[in-house]
Amino acid sequence: MSQDRIDFDALPWESTVPGARFKVHREGGKQIRLLEFTEGFVEPHWCEKGHIGYVLEGTLEVDYRGRCVRYPAGSGLFILGGPQSGHKATSLTPLVRLLLVEDA
Repeated sequence: MSQDRIDFDALPWESTVPGARFKVHREGGKQIRLLEFTEGFVEPHWCEKGHIGYVLEGTLEVDYRGRCVRYPAGSGLFILGGPQSGHKATSLTPLVRLLLVEDA
């Protein structure tokens, strides 16, 4: 794969929890993930990782330990890492597709 182009069509889908799947490209301590969540998906655990991303399709809701924020298609996300930024994602539409850039 060329270093300046990521062919997401060639990457396999992976899944670690029901209702969510992703494709990932890792390089140089960073990763970019294309994620899909189906309706009713709720993240099972509080995530403390940082994420920078963009919602491509659908509406995502993120619960920041009691403060819920909705991200419709076209929204950008910038979530700092650490315990103070604990969060859980929920899909509010039949499909949410987003792109995230993270530390690998």
